[in-house]
Amino acid sequence: MSAPVTHHGILVGVDGSPSSAAAVDWAARDAAMRGASLALVHILAPPVVMTFPETPMPPGYAEWQEEQGQRHIRDALELVRGRTGPAGPLQVSGETMIGSTVPTLVELSTQATMIVVGCRGHGRLRRSLLGSVSSSLVRHAHCPVAVIHDWEDPLAPDPGQAPVVVGIDGSPVSEAATALAFEEASFRGVELVAVYAWHDVSVFEFPGADVAAMQADGELVLAERLAGWQERYPDVSVRRVVACDRPADQLIEQSQSAQLVVVGSHGRGGFTGMLLGSVSTAVVQSARVPVIVARP
Repeated sequence: MSAPVTHHGILVGVDGSPSSAAAVDWAARDAAMRGASLALVHILAPPVVMTFPETPMPPGYAEWQEEQGQRHIRDALELVRGRTGPAGPLQVSGETMIGSTVPTLVELSTQATMIVVGCRGHGRLRRSLLGSVSSSLVRHAHCPVAVIHDWEDPLAPDPGQAPVVVGIDGSPVSEAATALAFEEASFRGVELVAVYAWHDVSVFEFPGADVAAMQADGELVLAERLAGWQERYPDVSVRRVVACDRPADQLIEQSQSAQLVVVGSHGRGGFTGMLLGSVSTAVVQSARVPVIVARP
């Protein structure tokens, strides 16, 4: 077992599950594109016996757990080498640590540029849309969190050509998502689809609501939010989408032809201290492509 991780690259939580393998695969390629370091970490949770009277752990359990963790790390390192070859991440490391999974990863996220996890792990609810670890990290991590799904979609577009999609609403966290989305689109050499969706049922119930004016206002907000970023990333072609639709619905629809979706952890409807907004929750759970949740 090695010393605690100290780095400023991409961190991946490894547990040997199919979702974990998908996360390692995606993170390795993203780190290679960025020229960033990659750290693979497996957390060895302290054994907890939930019986009364307390039942002692079997002899050799700790050693077996350590061996399992080391095997998961070796498999992940081999996957990285197989996926990226010589032109891989700047540096690759792998280690096991003892601690509670979520608090440990949250602490490590203070030193990472991004943390990458599978949508679900080895838990009992394998059919759940989002596992407890990934769900907790998108709420509490100190850096952007990429959630990677492990299912194969036969209708998915060519990931090498598909665009990056970002949700923009004018909020401070949306600005962080915009910055990250431009960066990802530039690294990939693909189009960026910037989505501004507005929909409020109560507005349409008001007599004389000027929908055309609302659409024009939305186009103006989107243009203002993109202006500086397009100058900074002249290599990125941007397609603007202003839609009279619920933001989550529009982003999920756009994700069907994308390779990546970037959202803020909460938007203009969020309040100070809010952990995760309804839009980002819905997109992370429903999109079938990787989703990065930008943290404030």
